[in-house]
This record gives sequence, structure tokens and C-alpha cells, in this order.
Amino acid sequence: MTLLVACGLTREARIFARDDVVAVAGGGDAARLEGGLEAAVARGGVRAILSGGIAGALDPSLKPGDVVIGILFSRESGSPEQPNEAFAALDSRFRGRTAEMFPKARFGHIVGSDTIVATLASKRALYEATGALAVDMESHIAARVAARHALPFATLRTISDAANHVLPPAALVGMKPDGGMALGAVLASLARQPSQLPALIRTGRDAARAFRALERAWTSFEI
Repeated sequence: MTLLVACGLTREARIFARDDVVAVAGGGDAARLEGGLEAAVARGGVRAILSGGIAGALDPSLKPGDVVIGILFSRESGSPEQPNEAFAALDSRFRGRTAEMFPKARFGHIVGSDTIVATLASKRALYEATGALAVDMESHIAARVAARHALPFATLRTISDAANHVLPPAALVGMKPDGGMALGAVLASLARQPSQLPALIRTGRDAARAFRALERAWTSFEI
């Protein structure tokens, strides 16, 4: 079975890389990610889709490194997405197996967003509106592609920033369109606003914790 993984960063794609996996990094560009996923499905052999990577916490009880298994939450409709009955059945079975492999993980709604949710106010508002555990920029797109092709879908995410953590400006410009690290943009932002250095260091530390948790979780993942 070939598993198609939707992620944002090339670092995440490297974590998921193995013989039976095709990882597509969208770099925060929804159209780019959807196009890459569709191209992978068109080549044939894809049997399931996973949205995998790091995510931002909305639930205040979550901390960096926590594992979250998501039921996708539609920001537009205000309810969990259920594109059709056939997809819902496949989704439930695949996600249920994922939950069995990670019994200590939190299990609940994840909301997808085409933009980074960085401020305390935006995180709080989104949490109050949806009750979602976390937010990422890929799950809603991956679920849409999975539904289009009636493929099993699941979300496996680890928390990189807590609900009470404001992402500094340098962190918001740190991703290239291909999912790589935009070091030049980060340094330029830091030069303009040196006072954000402590927050940037904390962001990096928390992200490293999330990446380590993601690596550990992935080693025990089986389809």
C-alpha cells in the first residue's frame, strides 16, 4: 500500500519518507499542496491519505510535543466534515486504527486554515468558535482530496506551539514556498526587531520538541 502524506515543511516530509510513502510538502500554499496531492493520486497506487506534521494548539491543555489524532473540523460550516457516507466509513476505520496505535494521544477536532493562526486573540476566537484541539494548514486540503477519490484519511499531528504562545514575526516568514526554511527572511525579520529573539528561541525549542514527538510517533505507525 502506498500512503500519501500531506505536510507543510520539507523537514516533515523527510520524517515521513520511506519506500511505501509519498510525502508532499505544500509550503503553506493551499493550491500548491492540493495540486501536488492530486498529481500523486493520478500516478496511481495511493491507497490512503494522511495529514501529518506539526500543528498549533487551540486547547489550552495541550503542550508542545503532545500527539493529536484529528477528526477534521470545517471552519466554514462549523461542523466536522463528512463529504459522503463512503468516505466517512473509510475515514472512521483508518482513523480508528491510528488511535489504537497511539492510546495516549488526544483525539478530537482539528481545524484547517489557509493562513497561520499566530496571535492569542485569533487562537482564542477559533477555539471558542470550533472547540477544535488544534489548527494546521494542510488537513482540510488533504481531506478534500481524499473525499474526492474516496480514499481513507487520517490526521496525525504533534503540537509545536501552545495556545498561550504568540508566534513572533520571524516565525511567520520562516517557510519557503517549497516547504524549506527561509533563513534569510528569518534573519532579516530579527534584524528589524531584535526584541523578538527570546520568543523566537522559545518557538524553535518547542518546534524541536514537536518534531521529535513526530519522529517517535511515525516509527510506530502502520497502515
